[in-house]
Amino acid sequence: MRILFITATRLGDAVISTGLLERLRHTYPDARFTIACGPVAAGLFQRMPGLDQIIVMTKRRYDLHWFHLWRQCVFTRWDLIVDLRGSGTSFFLRSRRRRIMRGGRRAGSRLAHVGQLFDLVPPPMPTVWMSTEDVAKARTVLGRQPVIAFGPTANWSGKVWPADHFIALWDALSKARPDIRLAVFYGPGETERRMAAPLLAIPGVVNAGGCFTLAETAAMLSLCTLFVGNDSGLMHLAAAAGTLTLGLFGPSKASEYAPGGRHAEWIAAPGPEGEAPIAGLRTEAVADRILGMLSVIAAEPKP
Repeated sequence: MRILFITATRLGDAVISTGLLERLRHTYPDARFTIACGPVAAGLFQRMPGLDQIIVMTKRRYDLHWFHLWRQCVFTRWDLIVDLRGSGTSFFLRSRRRRIMRGGRRAGSRLAHVGQLFDLVPPPMPTVWMSTEDVAKARTVLGRQPVIAFGPTANWSGKVWPADHFIALWDALSKARPDIRLAVFYGPGETERRMAAPLLAIPGVVNAGGCFTLAETAAMLSLCTLFVGNDSGLMHLAAAAGTLTLGLFGPSKASEYAPGGRHAEWIAAPGPEGEAPIAGLRTEAVADRILGMLSVIAAEPKP
């Protein structure tokens, strides 16, 4: 069985789609998957069982990236095409079945929107795929001491909690929990590194960004005690990895983009949803929420 799965360009949206992909993988255990996605998200799928190939869709003028995708897929007879981009490309490919997600404004979360494509209520939670080598490398980077992860970057400046707020947060957390160590996560490129730079100057910090694959990053996040960060792809990746996650929201809508995971929560700046400046989110409120989350986890019985 051959399945073509067309998913997002951005990392966060691609992570959201992984739960549906994993559900399909278990529903059709003999299927071979072709994943079409943007270059930033491609590494997310490299460890997925049942993967045939990843088609990286780099945006081109006049939407020629869709023609490029069609050209690579047109000679295959597909059993199922899932198009989360709503492109309509699948209508020009041979397939027994098609599921195309329509755009437009919808009530509820992006995660629920993806699940509705197959009438899945509740929607399947995002997941990550990694190897034992990824986990071993992650352990080498992080060591054995309990680690709290910060994600101080985002793809839009309006979603970025100020660096001095993160620094004040670490000061409060390190006093309350002197046993923990800080790891700072950020994406590749100079822009991301500049946003993370003030936190990388904190003594003893673990630099966990910039040069790792997404599978390695997911493995590192899975070993962290907690992740706190802006509404970003890293936030969604941390939640998908099963890490205790607190997403920070300002002008982006938590009702749509909240992290999806068994241990994922969010906190928003005071004010109307989607309009409140994220700088209005008080450090004390975030610290209190984190310490409360940690105390709940500590009180849970060990398996």
